[in-house]
Amino acid sequence: MQQIESQLSTLRLHGMAQSWTALLETRKHHELTLSEGLELLLQAETQDRENRRFERLRKNARFRYQASVEELYSDASRGFDKELISSLATGDYIKKGVSVLVTGASGCGKSFMASALGHQACSQGYKVAYFNVQKLLLRTKMSRIEGTIIKFFEKLSKNNLLILDDFGLTHLEQQQRLDLMEMIEDRHGLSSTIIASQLPVANWYEVIGEETIADYPNFIIMQSNTTVCVVNHQLSCPNSANYFA
Repeated sequence: MQQIESQLSTLRLHGMAQSWTALLETRKHHELTLSEGLELLLQAETQDRENRRFERLRKNARFRYQASVEELYSDASRGFDKELISSLATGDYIKKGVSVLVTGASGCGKSFMASALGHQACSQGYKVAYFNVQKLLLRTKMSRIEGTIIKFFEKLSKNNLLILDDFGLTHLEQQQRLDLMEMIEDRHGLSSTIIASQLPVANWYEVIGEETIADYPNFIIMQSNTTVCVVNHQLSCPNSANYFA
């Protein structure tokens, strides 16, 4: 019996090893047929690998909050639309390369919602990166100085979901505008982006600071059939065309 456990550990079948140990300790292995026991061990291994993958993806994403979509359902004080949350929780928007804008006043739950959707994406096996916009732009600045900006952009584009939090807190410099435009362009129609901001999209011109470049993200957003979520004790998802009208 110990030899089986040792071989499972050597093969790095950790889920099967743990399940096998549990069966031995409870003496239930005598009650199972070979096929039943094998099925149980395989299920345990599959679950263990999924859990490990989730933890790895979650750790790499570096979320601001540890949050879940279940908490969005249960937090009635924020008035989240359960139908909308259910739709986003399926992850279909990621499969389709659709982006999500979350806007609303400070403290209404934008970052928490973005983090919860990010955790949900990780549980579905998607690679996610979470950034405060100002810290992200600082990273791009340092990458340019180090000569690794192309590599950084390539790494960023490989994420299935990019979450940009706290957009619009400060006005953007010229190079920051160009970097932001390139990030959005790299993901257009291929990967999803969640942008959380206190500012309505109509006010982005003031922050971006250059009309031509400010128009570009809006064009990309509209062409991507973006989901717009307005969080303000009420959360709704109007058609993007109506939102920009």
